[in-house]
Amino acid sequence: MKRQIILYDTTLRDGTQGEQIALSAEDKLRIAKKLDEFGISYVEGGWPGSNPRDVRFFKMARRATFQTARITAFGSTRRPGLRPEMDKNLKALLETEVQTVAIFGKSWDLHASKILGISMDENISMIEDSVAYLRKRDRELIYDAEHFFDGYKRNPEYALKTLKAAENGGAHVIVLCDTNGGTFPYEISKIIEEVKEQVPVPLGIHAHNDSGLALANTLEAAREGATMVQGTINGYGERCGNTDLISAIGNLQLKMGYACISREAVKRLTELSRFVSEVANVPPENQRPFVGKSAFAHKGGVHVSAILKDPAAYEHIAPELVGNRRRVLVSDLSGKSNIAYKTREMGIKVGGNGFNNEKIVQKIKELEDQGYQFDAAEGSLELLIKKVTGQFEEPFKLESFRVTIEKDRSGPSTAHATIKISVGEDQEITAAEGDGPVNALDNALRKALTKFFPQIDEMGLVDFKVRVIGAGKGTAAKVRVQIESRDSSEIWSTIGVSENVIEASWQALVDSVQYKLSRVLNGK
Repeated sequence: MKRQIILYDTTLRDGTQGEQIALSAEDKLRIAKKLDEFGISYVEGGWPGSNPRDVRFFKMARRATFQTARITAFGSTRRPGLRPEMDKNLKALLETEVQTVAIFGKSWDLHASKILGISMDENISMIEDSVAYLRKRDRELIYDAEHFFDGYKRNPEYALKTLKAAENGGAHVIVLCDTNGGTFPYEISKIIEEVKEQVPVPLGIHAHNDSGLALANTLEAAREGATMVQGTINGYGERCGNTDLISAIGNLQLKMGYACISREAVKRLTELSRFVSEVANVPPENQRPFVGKSAFAHKGGVHVSAILKDPAAYEHIAPELVGNRRRVLVSDLSGKSNIAYKTREMGIKVGGNGFNNEKIVQKIKELEDQGYQFDAAEGSLELLIKKVTGQFEEPFKLESFRVTIEKDRSGPSTAHATIKISVGEDQEITAAEGDGPVNALDNALRKALTKFFPQIDEMGLVDFKVRVIGAGKGTAAKVRVQIESRDSSEIWSTIGVSENVIEASWQALVDSVQYKLSRVLNGK
């Protein structure tokens, strides 16, 4: 039978201590519900004794229904010189009315003597008093031994005394924290092995990533018998972040054979990662293990040739296990295998002799030498392949366009675009305004085309990026423009390159519209 690992998520508290991470009480509730649906056992909602936002979250959570997750309130041990019942922090924990609370205390004698300025005995009393006080009020108690590994390495006898104080107070779980993130996996293993001989209470691990070892330390702790794993979704957290629960689950369940969540939930790991990223308003990291957009992306021709025969040649797991997908990229590093894979994926027939594949590869290499980048613009790539193989007929042609910018001293600048296009034998001339030249061109093009292709109204621009290529030429340098567009069913990217930013934008804009129309005209 697989050993169970209990997952404890602290995204809503420790995760929000990271730079650029700000969650409202409403955001926290949305994430908490998602984590509950996913099957996380404990969701730490925040520190009610520290700010009104967390107090409000716990009031909202009280009215919500959770099927799996135990909403947990976080706080510290009592203050020096106070009885537990007089401590505002402990009172705030009880006022949340949650059944599970987590409190932290000092395990490192340095923190007791220098940071808090108290005696070693007073620190021990603070831990035991606080745990016992909350336990007597029928709370499930998780004790976080802050800075435990640093404390143990410098004064093992005292660090163990702090754990025994939590045990004597009645803690259900004692979590060993690598708060500074400086401990190595071999140290984690040795120390936990020694602690287990002295402390019979179930142990957990809470690791920070300051040395890039949070995940490795967490896995090593689990291997040594820790039953609770704490972390945050996507590794958000203070300084360099915390253990990424996404990667922890992927490794613990798929690689090490532990039971963390249901098999079906594992298939939603990618969805969970992106959901939290979206709510936190932090762009997803493409290179994130297991769930990143690039996690199963293959660019080199040799790699692609191999995965066509057996994906295990260059993939440590099947991407579908975590809800991700395999991607084959096309660039100047590509070979015929990349094109064969992409054309099959896109449903484009290129013939069986490989001649068209060679032509496509050659054309891509020529264009990428000029600054194009097709691995980031698959909409333009699909159009290029169709054009090279004679499978694309332009639905419209540009006859001319003109863009002007007007600025007076009192108001913002405005842009005006006039455009003339041909659709078959028909010509259309339209004009439109916009917030900028590209926006004005987009508005004018849509206005001209809607008469012929009303489906254009379904699409919209999601993102617009400009990058300078060869910056040594200053304002005369080439620029690469990438446009991301979407309709009700998909998102696609297109690209343009020119010394003129308006021309590059026009190329990307036309590709975006033509990609949409190619789908419409082919009934997709």
